[in-house]
Amino acid sequence: MVRDTLYASSQESRDGRARAGLASLVRWESAVVLVLLLVVVGAGLGVDGFADARNARFLMLDAVAVLLIALPVTLVVITGEIDLSVASTLGLCSAVMGQLWLSGWPLELIVVAVVALGALLGAVNGLFVTGFGLPSLAVTIGTLAAYRGLAFVVLGDQAVADFPTDWTSAAADTVAGGALPWAMVITLLLAVGFGVTLHLTPFGRQLYAIGNNAEAAAFAGVPVARARFWLFVACGAVSGLAGVYWTLRYASARADNGEGLELAVVAAVLLGGVSIFGGRGTLLGVLAGVLLLATLRNALQLADVRADTLDIVTGSLLIASVVVPNAVALARARLRRRAT
Repeated sequence: MVRDTLYASSQESRDGRARAGLASLVRWESAVVLVLLLVVVGAGLGVDGFADARNARFLMLDAVAVLLIALPVTLVVITGEIDLSVASTLGLCSAVMGQLWLSGWPLELIVVAVVALGALLGAVNGLFVTGFGLPSLAVTIGTLAAYRGLAFVVLGDQAVADFPTDWTSAAADTVAGGALPWAMVITLLLAVGFGVTLHLTPFGRQLYAIGNNAEAAAFAGVPVARARFWLFVACGAVSGLAGVYWTLRYASARADNGEGLELAVVAAVLLGGVSIFGGRGTLLGVLAGVLLLATLRNALQLADVRADTLDIVTGSLLIASVVVPNAVALARARLRRRAT
């Protein structure tokens, strides 16, 4: 009798582990990784030039700015907020970088000043959201327009393109002359730092708690407003850093640099499994989402697909990343109710 009970308990434990393993296999992030692999294989077999090392290098260089900005945006969205001003922050920081270079500043000091400017712009967003209690969607749509307008005030419609070649070459250099850019290596190291912070620290757990129920988190002693404020500051600072990269990568400081990039960032974050309502998501999923989006766009460009079609693809993926997970969750909830 005792042996039968122990056997049944062991069997239930194995079944539970099997179900948990199956659940992990069908998680949204796992599905995105699987789709990414299928797209890479399909594009490599069906699109001329996709599998070339040179194209892989350009694909990753194009993905760096999106992934860089997506790191802090992921944390912001997990808390139930959003920052749509990141691309305009990039553009304003690029414009200021060009103007400071024309004014004779050394590039080392310009980089520090531009990242600090980005942090200041992010702090403005954070102040309006956490200090004045305004919705982040409305605030960052406003600063999206304001920061882009300021970029044109700073630099106008001119382009500054006489940066030192050693700096512009460094932005596109690869490891040992291969296909992996140093910029992507540095971005991946930053991703590891953000991932550790989000998934392995008390601060990361606080962010999930805020996203699930900000009021309950505040009652539990979580500094909700302070955490959100510093996340907006981080968004601004990293967007400023992305502005430096974008300017050196294309060897041109322009007020319209990065225009429309916020769509790609938000699409990649949501495609990676981060819930638009907050409280759910992983950095690994976001990394897969960024690479999937970059790979699709790269393959379609090589296939001579029009630019407006690329925007349609990005927008469709953005809608699907919001609709599909919520539809699946709703279906599961209905099945559970029927089972009880």
